Amino acid sequence: MRLPTIFILITVMLDAVGIGLIMPIMPDLIREVQGGTLADAALWGGVMSTVFAVMQFLFSPVIGNLSDSVGRRPILLVSLFVMALDYLVMALAGSMWLLLVGRIVGGITAATHGTASAYIADISKPEDKAANFGMLGAAFGMGFVLGPLIGGVLGELGTRAPFYAAAILASLNFVLGYFVMRETVTDKTRRAFHWTRANPFGAFRSIARVPGIAPLLWAYFLYSVAIYVYPAIWSYFTQERFGWSPQMIGLSLGIFGFLMAVVQGGVLRYAIRWFGERRTIIYGQLFDFVGFGLLAFISSGTLALLLIPITAIGAVVPPALQAIMSKAVADDQQGELQGVMTAVHALSMIVSPLMMASVFSFFTREGTAIYLPGAPFLLSLVLMSIGLVIFMRARIAVT
Repeated sequence: MRLPTIFILITVMLDAVGIGLIMPIMPDLIREVQGGTLADAALWGGVMSTVFAVMQFLFSPVIGNLSDSVGRRPILLVSLFVMALDYLVMALAGSMWLLLVGRIVGGITAATHGTASAYIADISKPEDKAANFGMLGAAFGMGFVLGPLIGGVLGELGTRAPFYAAAILASLNFVLGYFVMRETVTDKTRRAFHWTRANPFGAFRSIARVPGIAPLLWAYFLYSVAIYVYPAIWSYFTQERFGWSPQMIGLSLGIFGFLMAVVQGGVLRYAIRWFGERRTIIYGQLFDFVGFGLLAFISSGTLALLLIPITAIGAVVPPALQAIMSKAVADDQQGELQGVMTAVHALSMIVSPLMMASVFSFFTREGTAIYLPGAPFLLSLVLMSIGLVIFMRARIAVT
């Protein structure tokens, strides 16, 4: 594997680290800074996740379109430099407002996920796109392993220690990218930057004109809202339901991320070969349905751990959907498409944390009529079912 590709994979991994890093420590960090109960911390956690996602939503199409114009290299390098500084701000933050500022900047820097995906699209043959996007998904999965592990282990040294570690990782990757990253946008594929297409709504309209893309974006959005139930409420759900410690929460998320990486980096290419992209998406969501249905009602932490391999198989869905859409658009629209997909995912991150945290808080608060910490998983099951119906009715060439 070439060094520029390794740099791209590490960059995507760091995007995931930024999300997973704070999950094990967030309940304790919020109560340390703000005080209050666990239910209050869950609501603040939802707000911070939403702020992060709003920035991703607003800036992903801008950065994706910008990378189609000025190139992938400068966008990714500037993002990494700012990301390292942002982690230092988070490490020193002494108020909720400064933590929110840190998440705002973090959301902007994480908006380059689409640019990294566009780079992979630039260097991939059409028949290899699903597998290569799977590699990106695997890198994200590894970040999801490292993030919670760093947060859980270093969190024992203090709630700020994980942020210093993340700043060092981002800085080292910036140095690597500076020396090995080559530009893939050529004069042939370069496209002029226009604000009318770079804002989220203009970008959506432009991409949605491609036949069959709009329903796939809706299916991707609903899937993303549903699957984000894990980072949105897992820390609160497992602490409430099973009494897990930050180390245990970090370990469980690390196992989930590792298995996601195995599925997307290895299993996916065989699933595409055996079933094709369409059936791979359908079968993957069936495994998600089983996981959601069981997690909603179980009271055993051991059983929750045993369900992780089942839920991880659903990780085949996003890269397969991504490949279908990437093959449907022109070469000079890859950055725009990937920016839109990142924005769609970010929009789901705006909706999902507040929705899932509110449902969790309602069904776990004192005096609630129905005590059901797993209620958010039932909501996710319904949303994903709607998305699957939309996907199956979509009219686009899929294998």
